[in-house]
Amino acid sequence: MTWRVFIYVQHLLGIGHLVRTSRIASALADGPFEVTVASGGVPVPQLDFGKARVVQLPPVRADASGFSALLDAQGAPFLQEAQARRAALLRTAFDDARPHALLLEAFPFARRQMRFELLPLLDHARAQTPRPLILSSIRDILQESRTPGRAEESAALVTEAFDHVLVHGDGAATPLAASFPLAAGFAEKIVYTGLVGPPLVGEAISTHDVIVSAGGGAVGEHLIGCALHARPLSPLRDLRWLLVTGPNMPAAISAEFAQQAGGRVSIERFVTQLPQRLKGAALSISQAGYNTVAEILGAGCRSVLVPFAEHGETEQTVRAQGLTRRGLAVSVAEDGLTPERLATAISAALALPPPAAHGPQDGAAATRGFLERTLARLFS
Repeated sequence: MTWRVFIYVQHLLGIGHLVRTSRIASALADGPFEVTVASGGVPVPQLDFGKARVVQLPPVRADASGFSALLDAQGAPFLQEAQARRAALLRTAFDDARPHALLLEAFPFARRQMRFELLPLLDHARAQTPRPLILSSIRDILQESRTPGRAEESAALVTEAFDHVLVHGDGAATPLAASFPLAAGFAEKIVYTGLVGPPLVGEAISTHDVIVSAGGGAVGEHLIGCALHARPLSPLRDLRWLLVTGPNMPAAISAEFAQQAGGRVSIERFVTQLPQRLKGAALSISQAGYNTVAEILGAGCRSVLVPFAEHGETEQTVRAQGLTRRGLAVSVAEDGLTPERLATAISAALALPPPAAHGPQDGAAATRGFLERTLARLFS
């Protein structure tokens, strides 16, 4: 039997949520699933969703001050009338898909800004006969909430409306309760899939010796600039460097970096086969986002991590600190980052033993297997 799965994803600043979703959707669509992905962020044409069908909603993104306010593709406030139109489009896409399973990426632990469309979608899905399986799909470490009552609200919604919470991490190394203490209240719904990374890193591609990447690029300007100026101070000054700014870094800033780059330094906005390039590199310098770390671990590359920490973000800092404690990386706090400190961190990372490659990160395949078993039990 072919099972139909409807996935909702909304990226607001970086593209990590969308990358992880693309890998899960591709893995599902390679199995006995028809997959529809409703994507609500700015399109990233380079991403491959495999055989999954992508429905692009009118895109919204976060404003420059953080995640609280939504802007449309033209940078104007995304107001109530536009929200109502988008909620209707989302419901129509769901009805067209007629899914056996509804998978909401990040919600209800994040993406509160999207409640205008997700709460009605949940109510609509729960009213269906037969009712689809309803799942939350989250990364291994959640952002710490400083708003009183916010965690309690998320936990209550999980208890009321969700069948399972798919945690894409290692429950032994990083239990959900470490970043969301109320997880004990719905422990029976938690399913750990392992990290979702590239299915196969493949053969190393040795195009560059040092790869500096800034994720989506919306908040990577300081990292890229510091790396460019740390290069002549580092022991790797004479090697080939690749600076990947990310597709969301303003084109003018990327062009400015390209003008500053000297010989043996390449500037790209987006590159394919990044895991294979990391496998062939001597060092990675990056933020500590979920997907980047999964790729670094899969490639077995030495790394310097500069976790994104603006707007009170804690998730990347927790991840970087954990890897540093295990001797798998060197981390530098974002607010103290200078070319000199980055050069020192590069030397420290090169002094570490080469990390063993962790092989394929099979969280997407584990997600596919769990859904196949569960849907077969519910709908056969």
